[in-house]
Amino acid sequence: MTSEELKKMRDEEIGIELKRLREKLFTLRSQAVTEKIEDISQFKKIRRDVARLLTEQRAREMAGA
Repeated sequence: MTSEELKKMRDEEIGIELKRLREKLFTLRSQAVTEKIEDISQFKKIRRDVARLLTEQRAREMAGA
């Protein structure tokens, strides 16, 4: 996910994507405990995407205020 893609998204879409990524991260953590994960780098990618979404969300809040 790039910053250009984030800027094109509406506020509602950002919230939905944030929820989806957090659920995916939870699922990955659960799988890490119960079974072996082939691609460990997914943790890092998802965490960074969540951070990008939160940053864009906060920037929009600050611009609106």
